[in-house]
Amino acid sequence: MLNSNLPESELLKALLEPLLEDFNYWFGRSAKLLETEEIPFFSDEDQSDLLARVKQAQQEVGAAKALFLATGGQVGIETAALMPWHRLLAECWQVSVRFRSLQSAPPKK
Repeated sequence: MLNSNLPESELLKALLEPLLEDFNYWFGRSAKLLETEEIPFFSDEDQSDLLARVKQAQQEVGAAKALFLATGGQVGIETAALMPWHRLLAECWQVSVRFRSLQSAPPKK
């Protein structure tokens, strides 16, 4: 549990830095899936579109993290900027769950 008595900059660093790391990690996994696997329930165009959106989000997260680090953790990110990343990750997780369930399903006779 976070200490609510932390100075604002320390609280921001304790929350935002791990959040940006999580976004980096999950967008990286999503990009790898979309680059290396043929997703049977997606058209090539839909898969390319999702991959492009993931790569764009990776760049945005990277820029936010660079700014955060360059300012010594003194710059936050508006919730309005975080929400599209969150929605995109939720979409990627749904694709991954569906893809993995298809892979683990027994072959149809």
